[in-house]
Amino acid sequence: MLLVPWLAGVLVAGFRWLHLPLLVAWLAGYLLSYYALQAVKTRRPSRFRPQLLLYAPITAVVGGLVVLGRPEVLAYAPAYAFLLAVNAYHARLRRERALVNDLASVVQSCLMVLVAATVAGAGISRAALAFVAVLLFFTGTVLYVKTMIRERDNPAYHRISVIYHVLAFAVAACLDITLAVVFAVLLARAAALPRYRLTPKHVGIIEIGTSALVLLAAVTA
Repeated sequence: MLLVPWLAGVLVAGFRWLHLPLLVAWLAGYLLSYYALQAVKTRRPSRFRPQLLLYAPITAVVGGLVVLGRPEVLAYAPAYAFLLAVNAYHARLRRERALVNDLASVVQSCLMVLVAATVAGAGISRAALAFVAVLLFFTGTVLYVKTMIRERDNPAYHRISVIYHVLAFAVAACLDITLAVVFAVLLARAAALPRYRLTPKHVGIIEIGTSALVLLAAVTA
């Protein structure tokens, strides 16, 4: 969920050298937020001080380089601040697996499509279709994976997942024929696979394949 949005933005908008420090800042920022949220959850920040002291300066320095090269990316800061606040709230309550928290993380990740396009100087309109595609995909993935693991015995959750994927397919069909084909596959996956007791490893392998399909469709649409 970290690399696909970055790749989508880069491939749609065209590679620029600033995309490399953006990737480093993105990965370091993710690790920084992970350990910061662990500190909030456990209420023991000292336990995670080494990790915070490692990733905070990397994120600040490399992220600062991106901002210097393309100040327009600061427009996304309020959205990320709000979404991280949602994550912090759920971490404080120890409810990180709540659906709202998962969706906040999905939006954070998918915004990287637009950030990467902005870094390329392409504007968000050029990357809008790719953004919608990956947002639809990863939102559906949250629901689907829950039906495969934590909610595998919850028929109501399965119905919600299938209904969502039907709606996502309808949106994709209105946007592009290639996206429609890929989202038809995703719909079949969401409907059929929860009947089988797949291991988390197998679920993850399947998701690597579907992520590649969505990425290909998003950048060629």
